[in-house]
Amino acid sequence: MIARLMFVAVNFAARKGLAEPAPEQITEAASRQRARRTGVRGETYAYWYLRRQKYVMVARNYTAPGWKGEIDMIGYDGPVLAFVEVKTRTSERPEQPRPEEAVNAEKERNLARMAGQFLRARKLEGVPYRFDVIAIESRTGARPVLRLHKGAFTSSRPKRC
Repeated sequence: MIARLMFVAVNFAARKGLAEPAPEQITEAASRQRARRTGVRGETYAYWYLRRQKYVMVARNYTAPGWKGEIDMIGYDGPVLAFVEVKTRTSERPEQPRPEEAVNAEKERNLARMAGQFLRARKLEGVPYRFDVIAIESRTGARPVLRLHKGAFTSSRPKRC
């Protein structure tokens, strides 16, 4: 019930898009910071969307010392542990690739390594798992469009779900 109410609130707040309006002149550092804030908004939107879909979240922004990268969200979708990567795009250009296309082979390898580390550290090697990708496209003045791709890719180890 709380997840539904929170998603309604987050969805209402995102009714005009997740990105801030772009100033006429912007430095590269300010542009990166603006993109980071948009990414955080996208992850928050995705978090409450997943909670509304009955995911039970166990970690956000998981990192391990000495390992490259992070896993945006980890949660149970029923009996399956889902490692979730969130990609948010706010461009108005139609020729720009879709957000989910940014999850390339290198990103998949890094996520699979991090997932393996998470499973070993918590002694969950026998738990069924999968990799999900949430793609969020946000246009200025419009609600974000969210696509959830369950089982978007498999790791080099046998898939367990």
